[in-house]
Amino acid sequence: MGANKFIHLTFALAGLMAAFLLSRIGDWVWSYFSKPNDLAVNAIAVTGAAVAAYIAYRNERVFATVHDITRELEKVSWPTRKETSAATIVVLVTVSIAAVILSGFDAVWAFFTNWFLR
Repeated sequence: MGANKFIHLTFALAGLMAAFLLSRIGDWVWSYFSKPNDLAVNAIAVTGAAVAAYIAYRNERVFATVHDITRELEKVSWPTRKETSAATIVVLVTVSIAAVILSGFDAVWAFFTNWFLR
């Protein structure tokens, strides 16, 4: 595979996703007319997805775009475990505070609504 292993993996995963989507769409469309034949639907979906993935793989513009995307993703700096834990704690505290404030507003609103409707 070499240096382009992520590019090849991208096209393979895109082909698998396309096959899954085509299978679901084919099953849905065919079910309007009769009981779908799973083997035929899946064979058509896999064949169509494989052809589409091959055509996209051989297209220079698509290949260059995927190549550029994978090179940019290699530059991404992922957070450390400590940074992720700290960010998670900040999110949980913020959500808790917001929940308390919104609960207070809801309780006040419910009190005045009940008082007004009596």
